[in-house]
This record gives sequence, structure tokens and C-alpha cells, in this order.
Amino acid sequence: MRAICANLTPAERMRAVMDWEERLDDWELELELNAQLEGSDWVTLERASADTGASRAALRSWYRTGQIPSRLVDGPHGPQRLVPLAVVADRAEASPRLRRTAQRRLADQAQLEILRHRVDQLELRVAALERRQPFDREPPVA
Repeated sequence: MRAICANLTPAERMRAVMDWEERLDDWELELELNAQLEGSDWVTLERASADTGASRAALRSWYRTGQIPSRLVDGPHGPQRLVPLAVVADRAEASPRLRRTAQRRLADQAQLEILRHRVDQLELRVAALERRQPFDREPPVA
């Protein structure tokens, strides 16, 4: 390192030291941010989308227009956008389109549950009929 610095002019050395100090400050800020994020509900766009039903396009639109806060952090494959899950959930609840979608899902689930119950009842009725009239008998000849 000293050999490299020996070839630099005093101005270049000063610039290199300042660059290093800037990098160190950035790294310390990143460590501080990561420590804050560890105990918070900041999640990736993918997770926020999966948990709230909001599309990634809607999430991008919301953070670009300032409706929800977001942060860029270094991820395993480069910069990654994080959003606070609680704020996204509140914003998603306020969206009429997402509310209708959720209501349709609930209605579909309710209908499915009703149909399951009806199938169970029909299976019980068929079993009762089978007990009363076994199918192995020959039908009466008229």
C-alpha cells in the first residue's frame, strides 16, 4: 500500500484518503441501517406483494408517488427495494380494487366451504341409502 501511495502526488493522496473516508462513512451508515431493519417490518417488494395481494407494479407506483416509503439496500444480487409491510397493508386496504379482489376471494372460499359441506351431506345420504338397499340384490322382475 505504501508503495502505491508513494507514486501519488499530495493532492492525489488527499483524494484517496477522502475517498476512503467516504467509503467508510457509507459502510457505517449501511451497518446502522441494517441494524435498524433487523427489528423492523421492512420487507422486499416480493414479500409485500405476496402478503398483501398488491401487485409489484402497484407497489412501485405507490413508492414513486410518495404514498409509501421505501429504501434501497444492498441485496444478494444487487440493490433491493424495501417497503414497510404495515404501511403497505394499510395502503392496500384503502385500495378499492384490492378490497374487491379480497372480497371475491373470501366469497369464493365461502362458496367452496358450502359446497364441501353439501358434498359431505350427500355422501352421508348415499351411505345411508346403501345400507338400506344393498346393490348386490337382483332387481325385482315385473
